[in-house]
Amino acid sequence: MSDEENLVLDSKEEMEVALRTEIEIGEAEIITDVNGEKKSYSIQVEKIYLNDLDDNKSFVIKVTDEELINTTGGIIRGLSGSPIVQNGKLIGIVTNVLVSNPTLGFGVFADLVLENMEIY
Repeated sequence: MSDEENLVLDSKEEMEVALRTEIEIGEAEIITDVNGEKKSYSIQVEKIYLNDLDDNKSFVIKVTDEELINTTGGIIRGLSGSPIVQNGKLIGIVTNVLVSNPTLGFGVFADLVLENMEIY
């Protein structure tokens, strides 16, 4: 993915939230800050649990971005909470990693995050 193709979110930028039924198996991105630079990294949505209503394992993701794998080894603690974007819409956030394979992890649906968000 070239720098021009990388989606970089300004903290004030709004993004549409995808319905669960809009999420697809296939390419997506996580947006995170690694080494002080916010940018997007390629991932794959591997499996979707459409009926997930209350835990933080709504879908399985796999890091495919070589730069992120070379820099961090995959999903690390600091990536939790990073937005996951597919087709220009927020589909969820990074939650957990599979300890046995740090390139695999889970995302939680954006609607679950929004439902459970407390506004202070």
